[in-house]
Amino acid sequence: MKTAWQKSFFTVYMLVLGICIGSEIAVGMLAAPVIFFPSAYLGDGVLSHFQSGILMTQIFVKFNVMLMFCTLLIVAYEIYLYKIKSYDFVSSVIFFIILLASLAFVLYFTPYIVEAQKSGAEVTASAEFRSVHGWSEIVMKVILLSQVSLFFRRIWTILK
Repeated sequence: MKTAWQKSFFTVYMLVLGICIGSEIAVGMLAAPVIFFPSAYLGDGVLSHFQSGILMTQIFVKFNVMLMFCTLLIVAYEIYLYKIKSYDFVSSVIFFIILLASLAFVLYFTPYIVEAQKSGAEVTASAEFRSVHGWSEIVMKVILLSQVSLFFRRIWTILK
């Protein structure tokens, strides 16, 4: 039988994980199309693609704080489960994927994109930037899919 503390920790863990998943969906599927296609709402000539990119990057810079908080909570919970010998191998693999991908997104991709934007529109139009940006999108999708997998894996393990 789980203690009240264990149930509370699990509940907070699942809530934060769900909020992070929802935020990633909101940022990627709701905000990005509006930010990158402002002409559909405001008419032509309002923002350039470069300016839209700067706005979107600022959303991700702020989102990174939530992502790292969620990732640190996942780390704490997985370490706790390991210490009480209640960990699940599949969840542990998913957790490591989330950890590595989140660190890559926050510590490599976001700073690279911010620095490239400081250098101007010419740099962000380069093939190198498009490649790095494309990989950052893939990494964000890996994070999202891994978090969804971990969410359902944790529910499955608690219900079995």
